[in-house]
Amino acid sequence: MTTVARTAAASLPNTPGVYRFRDERGRVLYIGRATELRHRVGSYWTSLRGRRHLSRMVAQIVQVEAVACDSVHEAAWLERNLLERSKPRWNRVRGGLEVPIYLRVDRRGVPRLVVDHGPFGADCGPDVFGPYLGGTKARLAVAGLGRVLPLGYTDERLTGAARDMARIRGVDAADRDTLLAATVAVLQRRPDAVDAVQRQLVEQRDRASAGLAFELAERIQQEIEAIDWLVAEQKATVPTDPDSDVYGWAGGLLVRFEVRGGRLATWTQRACRQADARRYLERTPQHWRAFADRSAELSSRLHAAHHVAA
Repeated sequence: MTTVARTAAASLPNTPGVYRFRDERGRVLYIGRATELRHRVGSYWTSLRGRRHLSRMVAQIVQVEAVACDSVHEAAWLERNLLERSKPRWNRVRGGLEVPIYLRVDRRGVPRLVVDHGPFGADCGPDVFGPYLGGTKARLAVAGLGRVLPLGYTDERLTGAARDMARIRGVDAADRDTLLAATVAVLQRRPDAVDAVQRQLVEQRDRASAGLAFELAERIQQEIEAIDWLVAEQKATVPTDPDSDVYGWAGGLLVRFEVRGGRLATWTQRACRQADARRYLERTPQHWRAFADRSAELSSRLHAAHHVAA
């Protein structure tokens, strides 16, 4: 039966997402996330490399299920939320490895962007952004924003080297409000603001590389990727999202997600006639429908692939 699961995995899209494996009794063996679902899931049957301890698990897999996500960050949050609810046997830790992080505008004195562990609720106010996963990524993103939008150099009390650096950067106290507004716009995911910052970082990276400053170029590249991570679309954890039930239907399968406390927290699927599914589909909030429909279509495709392979 593991051959059936391997064949079904070939029908996965090469997009970010979350996958889970079930055994012949329907028990969940493992939940994981992927940057490219088809490649990652297929690797369990081709090259485990540093995951050889999972070889006994692979022999038990009879069914593959998956959810395609809009970003790797969204996949990371969904994986974390699912593992906080229930840890399958072959997962090593409950929850995820990354730490939930917020970014906060500290307006005491000269405004600055700080990393904060929170937690903050849905009423955290306009100066708090997140949550995001990964303290390292958050700090790299803050560094990248500061490289392009140097709020710290708008202090009237700068002396010595800091004053010289402000002059080199071409900023002073008069630029403070403009730089702060641009920083906030990036965290609000405004495309024009994000594009402007990323474009300037790419230019600085390329100049560093052309000048053979490869370590600096690598650091800036990490900052670019960290900002991409923060501003990527993700719906799996949004503190302001109200509790709701999210349903999708395709090919005789009803897929259900629960949003509780601002988190996409559960994922189930079952056989269901289309006529019976209608009353559930009506409950799905409009902003979740594309995600729910896509999830149901993928579940139906995987279900069909399992039966054909069998």
